[in-house]
Amino acid sequence: MKKLTFLIALLISFNLNSQKKELRQVDKLISQSFFEEANNNLSEIETLVLSSEDKYKADFYFFKSRVSNELENFDEAIASYNNLKLINSAEYSNKVKTELELLKDQIETSLVNSAVADNQGEKYSEASTKLYMAYNLNKEKNQDYLYYAAGSAVNSKNYDKALLHYLELKDLNYTGIVTEYFVTNVSSGVEEKVSESEYKVFEKSKEYNNPRIGETPSRYPEIVKNIALIYVQQGKNEIAIEAINQARQIQPDDTGLILNEADLYIRLSNNSNNDEDRKFYRLKFKELMELAITKEPENGILYYNLGVISGEQGEKEDAIKYYEQAISLKPDYVDAYLNLVSQILEGEKSIIEEMNNLGTSKSDNLRYDQLKVEREGLYQKCIPYLKNLIEISPENLSALNTLKNIYGVIGDNEGFKQISAKINEL
Repeated sequence: MKKLTFLIALLISFNLNSQKKELRQVDKLISQSFFEEANNNLSEIETLVLSSEDKYKADFYFFKSRVSNELENFDEAIASYNNLKLINSAEYSNKVKTELELLKDQIETSLVNSAVADNQGEKYSEASTKLYMAYNLNKEKNQDYLYYAAGSAVNSKNYDKALLHYLELKDLNYTGIVTEYFVTNVSSGVEEKVSESEYKVFEKSKEYNNPRIGETPSRYPEIVKNIALIYVQQGKNEIAIEAINQARQIQPDDTGLILNEADLYIRLSNNSNNDEDRKFYRLKFKELMELAITKEPENGILYYNLGVISGEQGEKEDAIKYYEQAISLKPDYVDAYLNLVSQILEGEKSIIEEMNNLGTSKSDNLRYDQLKVEREGLYQKCIPYLKNLIEISPENLSALNTLKNIYGVIGDNEGFKQISAKINEL
């Protein structure tokens, strides 16, 4: 019996020494970047090591995670890392204790770099999965990766997956706001963005002045918008409206959310085949745009959008007023000029229709002359806007042709020739 006990002890000792030797060999292979060979060795000793003491298991999982990461087998890398974390740290070797956090950072970096490459290669689904894995490595620190995982899921058209990510971001009240630091170079007069540590140095330097701390825009409105739009894409209009209303209750004065809700209603209108629903959605859009203007009265794009909706609803004078306001705030707004001219010329239809229905009586002839003057008045009103537009956008054929036609109708031969020449040059 004593001999048997001795043999068992000897066998155990032999196995332990063998494990030590094999694990040292794996460590050596890793240090020489022979990752495939190291992985093969780990596979050969896996059953033996995982049935032994925790200190050997810890080394095994550490090496397995390290090798799997290098081979971009990220599922195995994370699984081995998580198994390692389940072992009491008192069992860790000095190497594992020293390099554990570095290993975690290495896996995270590899995941993100691989996801970036996938996105560049339009492998959006794979990128989304890897970014979500990176997020799960440290949910508090890596919320940005969850945001990018949602975006990649949208690009892959996996809207169900994207929705889950966006809903998680919303529950986290994620904003993605980053503090930014700026200083102005005295010699060049150019403002430069710098790191926080540089900022602390430069704000006391004579070579820089006007130190300024700013913040990037919040991503929260975009997230809520995307949640709502995915619901719209899924045909869940009521849930979409509820989702964006909840966000508005949290941030009622956020212009971004107001505009996103307006955008939602215009999309619902465009997707609807019911005239009453379309009218309701467009009225809601108009109300929200008017509210947004109270928040940003100097935003020319808001006035432009109101001009579009007012024009569609037959409110010609309001549309013209909004387009003029848009141009006054944004003098190079090409689309506002084109829509303004188009809206003014809308009045021509009723004039031409009445002219065509007149007879040859004296009163009809008088009325015809009056209508002709009104029509030319519309043209004269358009000419300054078209001239300004052509100065801003000299190759805008739509503006050039409209102005040429107007000159032709009112009998401005010189203007007609000049514009015709410009068109021919193009």
